[in-house]
Amino acid sequence: MGRRRQGEPENGSAAAEASEQVVSESRTDRLRIRAAWMYFVEQMTQNEIADVLGVGRVTIVRMLAEARARNEVKITIESELLEIVRLERALERTFGLQQALVAPLTDPKADPIPAIAAKTGMFLSDAMKSGMRVGVGWGVTLFNTLPFISAKSLTDFSVISLLGGVGVARRVNPAEFAWRFAQIFQGDGYLMPTPAVVDSVETKIALVERCGLQEIFEMADALDAVLLSVGGIASATTFSRGGFLKEADREALLARGAVGDLLFHFYDRNGDLVDHPVNSHVMSVDVDRLRKAPIRILTSGGEEKTDALLGAMNLIAPTILITDEESARRMLSAHGTGLEVSS
Repeated sequence: MGRRRQGEPENGSAAAEASEQVVSESRTDRLRIRAAWMYFVEQMTQNEIADVLGVGRVTIVRMLAEARARNEVKITIESELLEIVRLERALERTFGLQQALVAPLTDPKADPIPAIAAKTGMFLSDAMKSGMRVGVGWGVTLFNTLPFISAKSLTDFSVISLLGGVGVARRVNPAEFAWRFAQIFQGDGYLMPTPAVVDSVETKIALVERCGLQEIFEMADALDAVLLSVGGIASATTFSRGGFLKEADREALLARGAVGDLLFHFYDRNGDLVDHPVNSHVMSVDVDRLRKAPIRILTSGGEEKTDALLGAMNLIAPTILITDEESARRMLSAHGTGLEVSS
């Protein structure tokens, strides 16, 4: 097990403060529009809206008044956020999410990762608090969130890497992401110094019991939040998974109905783990432990991950989903609710 303590944060600049102010205003606008949508379109009471958004009723009254004053509420809600809010609410209702965050795309064919990463980074900047114990996964999407997270010093803040892979010298690496995420919040980082996949169940048991990894798994039983992404396996390019698995593994997994993976737990469209040795050889925290965390954040998107995202809704039952607008539409359409979000 590896543990590292971060140094003192650098002094912020005026530019950073200005950027934070813009981000804060954007969040306030978004919250106000969501409140207006729930009140005027969904006919929810002010108390119900306050419960959903996690604010007081007085705040809801103020936001609704401001929405009227800004002429955002007439017969309909006029805002460029209208379709995004519609998608978010449809996702929340369809998949039982506490919150959905949908990143807009300027081009439907654009790579969604930058937009999803930015949306995720801004969310994490607010969501991470002192005293939290957070388990993190890995992947290109998660790695790209790092520049968008506002650095701050949190007390008693711990980050636990949920997957092995320390020995692999790659930019997108489970240990590298966990370490840098902990560094942003000046927290403690706990790493899993093993390969991502081992050769047998016996090797896995020996590493956990004899090499000091039991503490990591015990910590995973008491996580406040998990931050995860899913991987697709439809093509060899999306399946690279950092070079940990081979093309023969991908073909065998596809034959067994796998649509994606979460921490190298490969599952089908129903969210059931498939029958393949890799699921018992992977050095990662098991799904049952992940589901114990009260906050389960899933951030992913892309055309090749539609089935993987749908399966993950059952596998991990995320409380927070962060994706892009095109992925949201595909998920709702595949689930049979696409007509609910048409404009």
